[in-house]
Amino acid sequence: MTRLPDSLAALRHENFRWYWIASTVNMAGNTMAGVALAFAVLSITDSASALGVVLAAETAPMAAFILFGGVIADRVPLTAVLRVGMVVLAASQGAAAALVISGHAEIWMLVCLAVVNGTASAITFPAFASILPRLVPRDLLQQANALQSFSRGALRVIGPTISALLVVGVGAGWGLAFDAATWFVAALVLVKVRLPARPPRDEQVSTFTELRVGWDYVRRTTWLWSVVLAFTFLNVIHAGAWFTLGPARANGTFGPAGWGVVLSAESLGLIATTVVLLRRPLRRPLFSGMLGVACLAVPIAVLGVYPHVGLLVVCSFAAGAGMEVFGMGWNLAMQEHVPEEMLSRAFSYDMLGSVIAIPAGQLLYGPLGSAYGFRDVLLVSGIAYVVICALTLSSRSVRGLRRVPGQTVPVS
Repeated sequence: MTRLPDSLAALRHENFRWYWIASTVNMAGNTMAGVALAFAVLSITDSASALGVVLAAETAPMAAFILFGGVIADRVPLTAVLRVGMVVLAASQGAAAALVISGHAEIWMLVCLAVVNGTASAITFPAFASILPRLVPRDLLQQANALQSFSRGALRVIGPTISALLVVGVGAGWGLAFDAATWFVAALVLVKVRLPARPPRDEQVSTFTELRVGWDYVRRTTWLWSVVLAFTFLNVIHAGAWFTLGPARANGTFGPAGWGVVLSAESLGLIATTVVLLRRPLRRPLFSGMLGVACLAVPIAVLGVYPHVGLLVVCSFAAGAGMEVFGMGWNLAMQEHVPEEMLSRAFSYDMLGSVIAIPAGQLLYGPLGSAYGFRDVLLVSGIAYVVICALTLSSRSVRGLRRVPGQTVPVS
């Protein structure tokens, strides 16, 4: 087990320290933006359908452009991609905030700005995912990932509550304004991150050739496509069973307040596991990760069969812990085993599966719950979740993948 001071060693590297500050500032705004946007839309028109249209307007361009974002991040300096994306997102969220605060916002305006947000996010997400190996030596990757997860988890617990209070106190537009400000501040802080130039390429190839090369790499790498394929289905279940049917099941049983407690327990499980992973290394990242993420099957099934808050809190805490183990394992597998020049494209194919799967689950599970009943659909979904995880672990490439020995570099 790593000593506590050593578990924070990644922060001694100046590039990572500035990046961690920038991403933490940015995440503070992101965790508040969802609540603020929802109430901003509902303040204009009391229509859940309108909110769905605004959310879909952000998701659709992400699905359309995420692969191109991977190509761009593998071609262009990562910090440049991130800074430009952050400034665009600051401007679009700032425009939305100004419209809402001034009382001039209309749904079509928010839809247009959501399209801009989704496009900018698609371009920047692969760069976010692939930058860590260039900020710290390989033997500190787990600690760097854990510090990122800790910030994200802690802000996920308090961010929505602060946003709700802000919405009630001064209005939804100010929540969007805060998010815009964090994007801008993060872009300024990121100026302090200076990465060495990438080696020049021998030849220039087209964007579509780069996409094909990336796809060929994913297709040849069994552990990579196996997990991406598995999560295309797992995310359908997660988004549909847990986040779509879950609130409806809770509303008809133990109530919205209890559901909030259950989700908070999940976030607390994630944070607690992050602290452990700061000090205890993962040896087989995907084996541990797939076992961990399979824990989510339990609260899904329990929600269907025996929706009791106390039991669900325990199960959700364990599920949050398991999801953090998977998140850590997946990041380490990608960052250590995928060549640097291919990493952003590999992450973009991974993200594409999630972007497609999530709305599919949201659209599919409502009709399934109405047709077959929440109890049976949730129970079968929990069983299917375990089966998919087991099938993924049946691949020797997945369960046998091990960490790459560390390397040392001077502290910057």
